[in-house]
Amino acid sequence: MKSSSVPLVYGALVAVALIAYFLLLALFDLHENPIYSALNIVITGFGIYLAIKKYRAKKAAKFKYQKGFAIGLSTGFIATVIFTVFFAIYASELNPNFSEELITMWETDWFVNIGMLVFTVALMGFATSLVVTLAIMQRYKPSWNTKEGQKHTY
Repeated sequence: MKSSSVPLVYGALVAVALIAYFLLLALFDLHENPIYSALNIVITGFGIYLAIKKYRAKKAAKFKYQKGFAIGLSTGFIATVIFTVFFAIYASELNPNFSEELITMWETDWFVNIGMLVFTVALMGFATSLVVTLAIMQRYKPSWNTKEGQKHTY
């Protein structure tokens, strides 16, 4: 596998896992409760971690923080786009009443159309990808606890 295909492959795998988890929740009629989407962070984080780890194993001598960050972010963004497309199809075509059922979980007088719901899902996915990638890359950040690193401190 080429290093450039790592985000694509792992992003697709993360998206499949997110879709499977969503459909599993739908099977038990739990997909309308947003609290269960908290596990999406774990699924996305695990996929991003595996993608960065795979890339780092290939580029052990030349691994750079910036490239690892780009791999993680790309993986998360690809997964988010694929899942968002699935969610848009599910919420508009497969289960048209889903958005009303989801919104009635809160007492509100707002009208939320399908576009706003899909945009929110995409925004949450992009934000999760960014934060999780930043957190994971702390593990791979070069240490300043070396003689060379000490030159850059006050």
